[in-house]
Amino acid sequence: MALQSIRQRTLQVTQQADSRQGRLRGSARDIKPARIAVASVIGIAIWFLPVPIGLSLEAWRLFAIFFTTILLVLIQAMPIFPASVLGMVAALFTGVLRPDQAYAGFSKDFILLIVAAFLVARAVIKSGLGRRIAFHVIRRLGRSTLGLGYSVMITDAVIAPAFPSNTARSGVLFPIVQAICLGSGSSPNDGTEKKVGSYLMIIGMASLTVSSALWLTAMAVNPVGATIAQEAGVEIGFASWFLAAVVPSLSALAMLPLILLKVVDPETKHTPEAPAAAAAELEKMGPMSRREWLTAGVFAFMIAGWALSEVLAVDKAGIAFLGLAILMVGRVYTMADLKTEGEALSIWVWFGILFTLSSSLNEFGFMTWLGGKVASQLQGLAPTLVYVCLIVVYVLLHYLFVSQTAHLLALFSVFLSVGITSGVDPALMALMLLFATNFFAAITPQGSSANVLFVGSGYLTTTELYKYGAVITLANLLIYLIIGTPWILLVS
Repeated sequence: MALQSIRQRTLQVTQQADSRQGRLRGSARDIKPARIAVASVIGIAIWFLPVPIGLSLEAWRLFAIFFTTILLVLIQAMPIFPASVLGMVAALFTGVLRPDQAYAGFSKDFILLIVAAFLVARAVIKSGLGRRIAFHVIRRLGRSTLGLGYSVMITDAVIAPAFPSNTARSGVLFPIVQAICLGSGSSPNDGTEKKVGSYLMIIGMASLTVSSALWLTAMAVNPVGATIAQEAGVEIGFASWFLAAVVPSLSALAMLPLILLKVVDPETKHTPEAPAAAAAELEKMGPMSRREWLTAGVFAFMIAGWALSEVLAVDKAGIAFLGLAILMVGRVYTMADLKTEGEALSIWVWFGILFTLSSSLNEFGFMTWLGGKVASQLQGLAPTLVYVCLIVVYVLLHYLFVSQTAHLLALFSVFLSVGITSGVDPALMALMLLFATNFFAAITPQGSSANVLFVGSGYLTTTELYKYGAVITLANLLIYLIIGTPWILLVS
């Protein structure tokens, strides 16, 4: 028996060593010197080009740095973490950003909210509550992967109007989606992420783009945009927003799971035996444990706190950290668990940096200058053509933003003004720009803080995130333009 035990232990150590070596080799393959050289040459060329009229030298040089950082990720020269760090270092050492400017993103409350929500999601899984929720969902809707996808989108659309923060809502949705993935036998830790997990994670991101466009109160910047539109003579309230959004948004909710099922092509599509298997697993689990009850109470508290945060004037990140603290004091989540969470640190660093670079670019006037240049080229064209071009360009420019709020504040009034003066119906122009501010959120992994939990799940590669994000955005764009345009004109 002792000899067998030693052999088993030796085998485990060997497998762990092989796994570590595999990860190291994988990390080495993530860095591609030739592609880094290409991106660097392009970035240096932009740096030394003459500064366009209307821009400061700092704005142009920061654009060169930001563009190169994103290009490194897009062409898969290196992962997003080292690319972001190099971008920050370049901005610092060239004097484009001061240290207080470069590090500003690390203290943003919504970024800290993401980190805390990520850790709470881990606690939901560890306690067993996530597994229990997943089996309940699978028992009712688990006959197909498509059915699970629709369950995610419907859940999000129903709870959305109570959450003025799509980032906070992602903190509710993510642990549920992750639990369903694990309950379906799909995990990035054992190579089964393509079974159903990749599909459900991208569904989670897609869902947030639609639910945020469906309700005026589902995204913090929506009321801000409505106020700006009011100054242009367009009145938008809760009822009028919902009436204009309901047909294109429900159309997107119906179509996106089908489109993504075809594009993502999960390995498992039909699971007629899953509901019975889930019921059997629930029977084995028995009644809820103390840890599950505590986690459920904390999770319910956080959901209520986030939903009422505007009314109670409490900080959303503070609610998340309080929930995390209770789980740690209750020994549901421990310091030993925390030591393994390198992904939370990674999210905090790369998203904080990219948010800072993008926000600084906006503060330097680059985004407003670019939007104005593009919009001015469309004046004099037919109103319909101006309308379509403005929406398409508005969406594409989100490749340069790491914040939906910053995007709207920089470009919304400029594009709205050009559209109205070109003869586009004011209500149509305002509403479609506001809807676009939400439905383009998945265009890049960093396109919205609501994406980050799903990005950090391990189920999707960077290449897949950009590819599927482009598919989601293109599908949303076509659905809202083709279905939404005549509907808005009819009801507005």
